[in-house]
Amino acid sequence: MDKAEKREFVAELNGAFQGAGSVVVAHYAGLTVAQMNDLRSRMRVAGGTVKVAKNRLAKIALQGTESEGVADLFKGQTLIAYCSDPVTAPKIAVEFTKVSDKLIILGGAMGSTTLDADGIKALATLPSLDELRAKLLGMIVTPATRIAQIVNAPAGSVARVIGAYARKDEAA
Repeated sequence: MDKAEKREFVAELNGAFQGAGSVVVAHYAGLTVAQMNDLRSRMRVAGGTVKVAKNRLAKIALQGTESEGVADLFKGQTLIAYCSDPVTAPKIAVEFTKVSDKLIILGGAMGSTTLDADGIKALATLPSLDELRAKLLGMIVTPATRIAQIVNAPAGSVARVIGAYARKDEAA
């Protein structure tokens, strides 16, 4: 890479760090190309990104972002996984560690909060924003459904009583 490419890469990575809900830093030594492609495709499907960057460039890109506290994690062969949803990148990374023991999560950040490996694993157990929205919508809709059932129940009871009287009169 020449200097212009490095500047462009650092600027792109800086923008990604600023827009990320969470950042996961992990060692990837020993992963095959197929495994790395599998991790990238899983992350892409979920809306996240996996990048391998030179540690020096990643540290420069972290400067001025909320995630600046993870700069000391960049030692050795590291990769960065990030997504705008704070739960997605940790969830995919932790799921992938179950498939391959070569991916070792070092830590990460969620906003200005620096997380260790256990913090990333705990974050991975939380539901995603879409799941939370669905639960919230379900909680909002349920009372309205119950109200509609309660309002309709007396009318249905009256209709059944009238129908019973009508059948009784027909039988007599």
